[in-house]
Amino acid sequence: MTKKWLGLAAAGTSVAMLLTACGGGGNEDGGGGGGDYSVDDSAITSIVDKGTEKGGTLKFAHSDQFDSLDPGNTYYAANWDFTRLYARTLVTYPQKPGEKGQEPIPDLATDLGEVSDDGLTWTYTLKKGLRFQDGSKITSEDVKYAIARSNFAPEVLNKGPNYFFQLLDAGDYQGPYENDDLDDFTGVTTPDDRTVKFHLKKPFAEFDYLAAMPQTSPVPADADTGDQYQTKVVSNGPYKFESEWTPGQTLTLVRNEEYDPETDPLTRNRPDKIQVQFKQEENDRDKRLLNGDLHVDVAGLGVEASARQDILRSEDLKANADNPQTGFLLYFAINPNVEPFDDKACREAILYGADKTAMQGAWGGTIAGDIATNMLPPSIKGYEDIDPYGTKGHKGSKQKVEQALEECGMPDGFSTNISYRSDRDKEKKTAEALQQALKQYGIETDLKGYPAGTYTSEQAGSPEFVHREELGIMAYGWGADWPSGYGFMSQIMHGDSIKQAGNSNLSELDDPKVNELLDRSVQTESAEERADIYGQVNQLAMESATFLPYLNQKALLYRPEELSNVYFSEAYKMYDYSALGLEQN
Repeated sequence: MTKKWLGLAAAGTSVAMLLTACGGGGNEDGGGGGGDYSVDDSAITSIVDKGTEKGGTLKFAHSDQFDSLDPGNTYYAANWDFTRLYARTLVTYPQKPGEKGQEPIPDLATDLGEVSDDGLTWTYTLKKGLRFQDGSKITSEDVKYAIARSNFAPEVLNKGPNYFFQLLDAGDYQGPYENDDLDDFTGVTTPDDRTVKFHLKKPFAEFDYLAAMPQTSPVPADADTGDQYQTKVVSNGPYKFESEWTPGQTLTLVRNEEYDPETDPLTRNRPDKIQVQFKQEENDRDKRLLNGDLHVDVAGLGVEASARQDILRSEDLKANADNPQTGFLLYFAINPNVEPFDDKACREAILYGADKTAMQGAWGGTIAGDIATNMLPPSIKGYEDIDPYGTKGHKGSKQKVEQALEECGMPDGFSTNISYRSDRDKEKKTAEALQQALKQYGIETDLKGYPAGTYTSEQAGSPEFVHREELGIMAYGWGADWPSGYGFMSQIMHGDSIKQAGNSNLSELDDPKVNELLDRSVQTESAEERADIYGQVNQLAMESATFLPYLNQKALLYRPEELSNVYFSEAYKMYDYSALGLEQN
């Protein structure tokens, strides 16, 4: 699940009835008539087990691996959350639950950005006394270099978003690997060692949110090793890599002696060590989580079916569980550059044929989320309850599918491929539910599973791969990069966001009207006008028939007894990893 992933309100207490994996009539726990499956939910609105204790080893596990630990080359929400342990940024988010946790605050910078009268220049000043792990001074040029490498060298680093590339007035600058004269990068200037100026092509009212992205974490040019930098990131935060790291092997973070907590608005240095194990089978991971042998599933997606049953049957386990709205929208992207989806009617056959109740059940039932009918989550301003391809009970319509197939010249159906992340059992089951629903209409599908760690860089996120392997339908999930319609929609709908690798616009939507509306939105001062624009974009995106939204996701999260300072971050849509500590006996 990509990204990132900011800006939606948390849900209150959930009382949920579980569905079977096919969305049918019984409960996953095998019971007949239901029950009260509400969980504690304390960490949604408050900090649980708040304390000042330090020490211990905080243990994370991942079912696959991060797309990258390089702060400038990553786009999964969990990565952005995790990088705060070793990569501070110009701006960050406070350690507060609820909506207050979405309000940017200065981190490495002394204050939020100062914008010029014409809206084209944003200026940040670095705090005094900031140092890298080797004791060297952090300067404005290190920030400038970080932006240059992460946005202007797509042939080397292509996994992160490209907002700075789109917005900065940088001419034809080719990045630091092609041109090592940083003075030629005019999109960012550094009048002195502490001043960073961003020069824009056009005003962008939400720029402080960009300054909170990991890409603004400073990088010393002489330590940069391109796409291998993730093996030995130079820390400017409370922790550093214990040694050079090999992707896939256990990662250990230890304290960074050069970190000065007095310069930090957050308290993010509670554990002595932090460890992450990769390639952990999901059910085994959940057992360890419930047993206290593990503290956090770093992907933040919630437990799988077996652990979900255990939690919801036990009052003791429910007391340590939360079921928040994550702000992630789960959907399938339909690519019009893969036949027969170059014909809109063939795409509409998929939309009318999907059984969203079965897909919801495959993901885990109503405790896992509410059925989605369009491409804006309900908490984003501009959301309207529209359902252009709605069917009775969200179960699909034989009549409408047959009409669409007739219109696209394939009355007997057709075949295509569906991709999904192979290490995510819920995503696989949802793809199977879609496959089963479409089969009854003569639409045959083959399922193609790929690892989460490479899914958005080498498979679904590579248009060339998608076209060659004929991935007509691709499972995906998305959350806002920051709390606005632009922060949610631009990277998955704007034509300028299409990249040859690390692409998040899986539908390859490049609608001039959508592009124009999104561009106009962030130059519009009125919040009401912006909301109206986002509503229009949502309508156009649905009319394109390239998106099949099916779930506004919730996650069943478990917090072991040993964890302290636990809360659900509205900025990252999972527990705030930077705040976590361990109770000391």
